[in-house]
Amino acid sequence: MKFEEFNISEKILHAVTDMGFEEASPIQSKAIPLVMEGKDIIGQAQTGTGKTTAFGIPVLESIDPKDKAVQAIILCPTRELAIQVSEEIRRLGKYMHAVKILPVYGGQEIVKQIKSLKSGAQIVIGTPGRVMDHMRRKTIKFDNVKMVVLDEADEMLDMGFREDIETILQGVPDERQTLLFSATMPKAILDIARKYQKDATTIKMAQKELTVSNIEQYYFEVRPKNKDEILTRLIDIYSPKLSIIFCNTKRKVDELVDLLKGRGYFAEGLHGDMKQAQRDRVMNSFRKGKTEILIATDVAARGIDVDNLDAVFNYDLPQDDEYYVHRIGRTGRAGKAGAAYSFVVGKEIYKLKDIERYCKTKIKALPIPSQDDIRNTRIEHVFKKVADIIENEDLTDMLNLVDAGVNSNDFTAMDIAAAFLKIELGDTEQQKPVSVSSSDYNFDNTGGEEGMTRLFINIGKNQKVTPANILGAIAGESRIPGDVVGAINIFDKYTFVDVPKELAQDVLKAMKNAKIKGKSVNIEPAKSN
Repeated sequence: MKFEEFNISEKILHAVTDMGFEEASPIQSKAIPLVMEGKDIIGQAQTGTGKTTAFGIPVLESIDPKDKAVQAIILCPTRELAIQVSEEIRRLGKYMHAVKILPVYGGQEIVKQIKSLKSGAQIVIGTPGRVMDHMRRKTIKFDNVKMVVLDEADEMLDMGFREDIETILQGVPDERQTLLFSATMPKAILDIARKYQKDATTIKMAQKELTVSNIEQYYFEVRPKNKDEILTRLIDIYSPKLSIIFCNTKRKVDELVDLLKGRGYFAEGLHGDMKQAQRDRVMNSFRKGKTEILIATDVAARGIDVDNLDAVFNYDLPQDDEYYVHRIGRTGRAGKAGAAYSFVVGKEIYKLKDIERYCKTKIKALPIPSQDDIRNTRIEHVFKKVADIIENEDLTDMLNLVDAGVNSNDFTAMDIAAAFLKIELGDTEQQKPVSVSSSDYNFDNTGGEEGMTRLFINIGKNQKVTPANILGAIAGESRIPGDVVGAINIFDKYTFVDVPKELAQDVLKAMKNAKIKGKSVNIEPAKSN
């Protein structure tokens, strides 16, 4: 169905055309005509289906531009989603200059919001808690509200907002239109619908529309202690430009951010304990591509809509099957291919089977990539770059320099090419210390992965040590490439770090008198239980 068929204003139609939309999505085709007729609706739809436009267009159509009072309230579970929805509706109302849209949420100065409300805002988009604050202060008046939208209603209930939602619904005029959107329909949602809606029409999208067919889904059976190392291998092999890693806890988000930053990745975290200014900075950096890896909890990531997301990593399997759909649905959008990789530990394989049944899809098992796989992949990437340069750039000056090098030294062009490849891979012998006898230590049974030795360092979180401190000290003192260092696990009073077995003696020798964060440390092979 085309947007011209909805009988919407020329200004909104113009904005929709600017946004590049041609045909309405299924939820838009079903919802917009009903809402334009004044009906209450219950829409079952998830993020990424176009539901913001499905309610955004009718909301804008309902506004009287001459009336500066609040006429529509849109409730969202998180600050991020409130901001995203407000941005989307602003784009839809691009040519409706007299219509003012205001997001209100915790973490932003309420005085600033009050000032904006006093100057007039017809559409208020906010989190239930902050809207309640304004209700108590009487800085939002509901007298002229004619439309209320509950977006991601199931999430708001999960976050404990039911009482706030009901208070708000009781405070708006009875003669209003109420739109409810939710990815799932638990009993609590249906109770609210029965109590606060009038003869609501239910729009339920088919299950196949809740999943994305062009996402390749894979899983790896792993041990908990190996997750970090395997994750970095996957990132190195698949080299996604933008990716999201999902964890089930805020603590794990913070730990993973420290780990990946310590290994040189451009990673940032997002969770509910962060201040709003931090969250805004992280999301802006991620949208602009300055941050390549976003590590987030489900609730904090709700509403994130980023184009060109190459991959989603489920570091932890989600607690709920539906969350899996929400997570992987963030990649593979707009007809582009995407990939989702999940870590499965022990009996979680049964949980994965439940997810497969729920999604009606097959999640394929993959072998864990080895260090050789990573090396081969890096070589492939180098040759792709080389081929691109050869095809698209003028290499005359470079050829002359190579020719001069061949003529002035006893080298062949192949020798020079091989040396440059070695430099690009970080494999030059100058970067590695001269090998010494390992007879001083026992490197067997240290608990490291195959081919790795696990080292013990007597410094940890109590000394405010980060993975970056450990990696920097080892790479700096022993002059080994940082990317060969394996898992770094920091505990309160000590740290374990994996290094290649053949380099372990060199690391121990180089670190003998080293300091980390100004403190002398003792480092030795770990003892496996």
